[in-house]
Amino acid sequence: MKQSGKINYIELPCRDMAATKAFFSKVFGWGFVDYGPDYMAITDAGIDGGYYQSEQSALTAHGSALVVLYSAELEQSLTAVKDAGGTIIKDIFSFPGGRRFHFTDPSGNEYAVWTDG
Repeated sequence: MKQSGKINYIELPCRDMAATKAFFSKVFGWGFVDYGPDYMAITDAGIDGGYYQSEQSALTAHGSALVVLYSAELEQSLTAVKDAGGTIIKDIFSFPGGRRFHFTDPSGNEYAVWTDG
């Protein structure tokens, strides 16, 4: 249910639509709906969102917000990210409340994956 004042949708830049779609489908089981050659919506990702064609990338070093995914099997997720062509930019580390790692997707966007176990 949509609620006023709540985060409802997230949009990210994307250099390579096909590679990004293949990566997230393989690693996290996301679906996509194409809206022309320059935009695709994300489905089955936990939040609604989309990717727009851009040469830019979302990196925390550049001040971008960080999209954080949850995984019950952190090491398995790290292996899946690497096997699908993602780049690990921060290996697994502990923080108060859990552990996580950071990676970039084929378009150079930074994400984190965390677990509480």
